[in-house]
Amino acid sequence: MSATAEALRSEEVSGATTFGGHPRGLRTLFFTEMWERFSYYGMRALLVLYLTATAAEGGVGFSIEKATGIYGWYTMGVYLAALPGGWLADRFLGQRRSVLLGGVIIALGHFSLAVPKLAFLYLGLSLVVVGVGFFKPNVSTMVGGLYRENDARRDAGFSIFYMGINIGAMIAPLVCGFLAQSSLFRGFLERHGIDPRLGWHFGFAMAGFGMVFGLVQFFLGQRDFGPNADGPRERPAAQQAKEHAKLTREDWMRMAAIGVLFLFSCIFWSSFEQAGSSLNLFADRLSDNRILGHAFPSSWYQSINSIFIIALAPVFAWLWVRLRDREPSSPAKFAWGLFWWLVGVFFLQTLGELCLSPVGPSTVTKLAPVRFASLMMGVWFTSLAVGNRIGGWVAGHFDPNGSLPGLFLSVAAFAIGSAVLLAVLTRPIKKLMAGVH
Repeated sequence: MSATAEALRSEEVSGATTFGGHPRGLRTLFFTEMWERFSYYGMRALLVLYLTATAAEGGVGFSIEKATGIYGWYTMGVYLAALPGGWLADRFLGQRRSVLLGGVIIALGHFSLAVPKLAFLYLGLSLVVVGVGFFKPNVSTMVGGLYRENDARRDAGFSIFYMGINIGAMIAPLVCGFLAQSSLFRGFLERHGIDPRLGWHFGFAMAGFGMVFGLVQFFLGQRDFGPNADGPRERPAAQQAKEHAKLTREDWMRMAAIGVLFLFSCIFWSSFEQAGSSLNLFADRLSDNRILGHAFPSSWYQSINSIFIIALAPVFAWLWVRLRDREPSSPAKFAWGLFWWLVGVFFLQTLGELCLSPVGPSTVTKLAPVRFASLMMGVWFTSLAVGNRIGGWVAGHFDPNGSLPGLFLSVAAFAIGSAVLLAVLTRPIKKLMAGVH
């Protein structure tokens, strides 16, 4: 295919609006990411609870400090791997192949966790880390690649994409948590001659099947992505020349802006990730997990945040488009995201997340030079890695008999202090962004 024909095809793909007024490829990426996040959050909801459960309960029997430490290192590794994953995609594989490869490795990781041996636990966690490293930065970069430069729909598109993430994240704890913790399912296993303590591993296996569903969805819809998702050698000659052009002063300024937002993203995620660690333990050990006298798995609390996301993401997507020239800048949205951690845990935390999390990848796709698009997305997800590791360390201080208000107040105070600082820095950060909103 000639460079001209390929360019026309790219225009056709980007311009097609068959998914709520957005490019057609967003539909495929929406459902692919939905199933990948089903796999990730299904396992995430169980991990700390499984690690701290006694052997009689089918768990590993680790201390809270050791379990939350593993959780912190694992979640750090998941996002830190996005850095080499993004680099390999930019230089060699392309985003399309990287997502497929990552999805296969993720599925293998979850199926390894389904084997009730400690060695397979560590193997499974390692495979998921590698797989997400290939998958996560590239699927997000592909969303940005669906839109032309300065397309006002981009932030809204990422908010819709983020809703797909949270549909998977909402369903996963309910399904995987039921298999892992429910007395109904454990009773079913026992009646069929299966050790009921293996319920944990059925939950992990279900997470693996979620990733398989996502791979099928991606494979069937990949024709909608255009040449931006291909490897560097397969792209049109004109695009290759543009990607290898010398970086301008504005390019360097914009990458510096990504660096500043990186630091504040670390702070946000160190607070937010208490949801899967200290707040997860709080729900399991210090909450009355019954509705109308009927018990439910404590891991189901992990769906609350996603329920709010699903309800509010369309509102935020509409809001960013509706505001147009009055839309807050990306640094201002980040500041609001940090501030809202103080006010609440799940509902108001969700407002903060919607201001920061979908906007972050969107901002990276607007600021990063084309040749470094996936690599800079990897840098963004590295901020999640650092935040998750800090969050795991903080959660290690969780003591059911200690001063929990002091722990959570410290997290809140640090977040709001950072929000105030970022609000002060919003104007100079906007200058670094060199005209990008």
